[in-house]
This record gives sequence, C-alpha cells and structure tokens, in this order.
Amino acid sequence: MSQDFYFLLMPGFSAMGFISAIEPLRVANRFRGELYRWHVLSADGGAVLASNGMSVNADAALEPLKKGATLLVVAGFEPLEFVTPTLTHWLRRLDHEGVTLGGIDTGSVVLAEAGLLEGHRVTLHWEALEAFKESYPQLAVTQELFEIDRRRITCAGGTASIDMMLDLIGQAHGPELAIQVSEQFVLGRIRPRKDHQRMQIATRYGISNKKLVHVVGEMEQHMEPPLSTLELAESIKVTRRQLERLFRLYLKDTPSNFYLGLRLEKARQLLRQTDMSVLEVSIASGFESPSYFTRSYRARFAQCPREDRRGIKA
Repeated sequence: MSQDFYFLLMPGFSAMGFISAIEPLRVANRFRGELYRWHVLSADGGAVLASNGMSVNADAALEPLKKGATLLVVAGFEPLEFVTPTLTHWLRRLDHEGVTLGGIDTGSVVLAEAGLLEGHRVTLHWEALEAFKESYPQLAVTQELFEIDRRRITCAGGTASIDMMLDLIGQAHGPELAIQVSEQFVLGRIRPRKDHQRMQIATRYGISNKKLVHVVGEMEQHMEPPLSTLELAESIKVTRRQLERLFRLYLKDTPSNFYLGLRLEKARQLLRQTDMSVLEVSIASGFESPSYFTRSYRARFAQCPREDRRGIKA
C-alpha cells in the first residue's frame, strides 16, 4: 500500500525544505512503484507564497486525512503569524486520530504552539533554536538534523529534509533503496540525524587551533550567564594573556569583544523571532545592565533593540 504524506504550507514557508522532502519520495517511486503519495494543503485551500516569492498551489484546505498518514507542517520566518484557533483545533484532532505529525524548518513552532510536542525530542532550524528554547522551555530541544520520535517528526529544513526522508525510506523499505535514492541527488553520503546543522566551528571561523575552537564552543554554549575570560582560559589550561594572544593571532579580536558579538547576535535573533521584551532579551543574552545592552546593541547594529525588532527601523 502507498503511504500518504501531507504537506501543510504556511505563508512564507521554506521552498528548499519543502522540495527536499518531496523529491526523495518521487525518486523512491521511480525505483519501486507507487510507494508514496503526497498532497499539498493550505489553510484556505488556495496557493501559498514561499519565502523566495514562489507560489505553490494547494490540493485542498484543512481536511480529514487518510488513516496512517503523515502531516508535515512547512514554515519559514514568523511561523506564528498565521496560526489560528481553527488550525490548532485541526492539528489536535489529527493527533487524536493517530496521524503522525511533523514540522520542517520552523514548522515545529506551529506544533509546539498547539501543545503537540510535549514529551518528544524536537529540532528545528538552528537560527530559530534559541528563540524556540526561550518560548517553550519545557520541551526537549536538540540541534540534530532531524528527530523521529514515535508519532513526531521534526527537521531543521533545507537539505536536512532529504536526510530525514532517506531515513524514513530506509526504515520502511530498506537501506538499499535509501542509498539508491541518495545517489540520484549526487550525495556523497547519507547524513545521520546527529550530524551538525551548522558548519563546525573551525570551518565557520577559519581557525585550526584546537584550544581556540574549544573556547569558541564554550562561548556558544554559555551565553547566559557568560563565562569570564579567566574561566575560558582555565578551560584550556592557558593563562589569560595566552588566550588573548590566540584571539589576536587567529581572529584579530579580543576574547571579550568576540564573546560580546556572539551574545548580541543571539539577542538579535530573539528580538526578531519572539515577543520577549527588550529586558527579557537582555537577560537571556547575558546582559545584567539593560542600558549597557542597548549601548552595545546600537554600537554593533547602528540602531537600538526596539528599532531593530523584526528588522524594521523606527
């Protein structure tokens, strides 16, 4: 029997995440017949505009789904803007009927808002992770490419949708078919869910010194509250002065200024992706003084936090 996948497209959805999820199903059918069927849904049954401006026609609106089906919510920027009581009620009814529910990119936010992710591992696009953790602190959030946890499937989006679908295809029809499908996309390998969403620190910043890579990792993991320069130096068993030399040599910066930049980037994500107050964002980014936070933010982004909220200048 064919397995049915439904894709609920939210306005501004990620076209890459959506197409990357459908194409493995298409190729699997090419090799083994009609293993999969897919259907596109929208809130009103009409076409939906992706974040890249592409318009995709929907097959139907919020309808009852076939038994044993899987629904994947595909979203992009500001996923909660189009969440309605009607949509939330429909998702909860599907869960009650035994439908497997999932989210691609920030589709996980829609499911979380409907209260459908408690007790499950969940992931989403790395850029939205910090805001998601602040908004739903009770959930078990990971940084994996995808998570398959009983009747919940979540994915970081982008090309990670391919990896997620290859995993599902392999589970249902064997690893040989998953490999055949992956080779059609000229993939060097099938990435497991535990692969990193983002490039490794060494690649991202162009550094090869293992001690410095470790320190940057510590900074990324400890922004609230931030570690002192001395604590960071002690974590790699060097003096504070030696750590400062490493930063000057490889990053042309000081440890404190580099750390400040990481925290301000986190603050910007929280401002643009949550409804947290400026004070709450300040605290979540490791700033004890709101005035210092505002001054630092203005110096880095040429506008104060309130002006930069959602990327719109006052």
